[in-house]
Amino acid sequence: MFTPNFVKKGDKIAIVSTAKKVNYREIEEAIYWLKQWGLEPVKGSTIDKVHHQFAGSDSERVEDFQRMLDSNDIKAIWCARGGYGTIRILDGIDFSVFKKQPKWIIGYSDITVLHSHIHNFKIKTIHAAMPFDFYKGTQASINSLEEVLFGQLGAYTIASSKKNKTGKGSGQLIGGNLSILYSLCGSPSALDTAGKILCIEDLDEYLYHIDRMLYNLKRNGYFDQLSGLIVGGMTKMHDNIIPFGRNVKEIILDIVQEYDFPVAFNFPMGHIEDNRALILGSKIALEVSKESVKFEYI
Repeated sequence: MFTPNFVKKGDKIAIVSTAKKVNYREIEEAIYWLKQWGLEPVKGSTIDKVHHQFAGSDSERVEDFQRMLDSNDIKAIWCARGGYGTIRILDGIDFSVFKKQPKWIIGYSDITVLHSHIHNFKIKTIHAAMPFDFYKGTQASINSLEEVLFGQLGAYTIASSKKNKTGKGSGQLIGGNLSILYSLCGSPSALDTAGKILCIEDLDEYLYHIDRMLYNLKRNGYFDQLSGLIVGGMTKMHDNIIPFGRNVKEIILDIVQEYDFPVAFNFPMGHIEDNRALILGSKIALEVSKESVKFEYI
């Protein structure tokens, strides 16, 4: 996997929206932090642009992202927010220049579309909090993005959940939002999970739908040769009037019970305040014990 150049003070970081509309006021906290880190924020034309629920029309969002992608001056692109819309513009983006001169693409949630697609180019990306919700983040979440951008790759150790499956695994880190991974199955942007560590998170879904999405991943072979599963925030889950009968952790454990890879719940990633920056595509070691979960870059 190719690692884009880590940033240095004075570098320009573009903020664009590939999905839902966002205004400048909503990203001011993120701009403040970029400046604190010695970086120069560059506001894309999609910020403050409105086309129904999107940050401009599909063609306008393609143009803005493409301009930042091809610019030699821009060292990283930070997607402003998720929602929905990145899949609508993916096939309109020309990645030919990017493949020759990769730069960091940063975001989570709907940006899983870009993470998955770019992973198949063998280029690393950053799964991290976005400008729209940066003000909600813990200091640890904020610091983690700064550290990753500047190439300081630390390790994470968290308390183990009683539901975890213990064990050790290593491999490239892949994944992101479960709903997006599900939607990409069967497309050129789908992931090859063999020998890798998959991380998943989601927001505002019904329990039966979580079950259905995971069964689809299973039937697509996502778990067959997996080295480990990391489960982040499964936030604001819903149930029907007639209960599904299992919570999220029970649904996941039921589906992966036949496999011997470790499973780590409650990892700090996703639609939660403590959304730590992760370098997708990097090789990591995952160790899950009864006491702790250890995550480190190899």
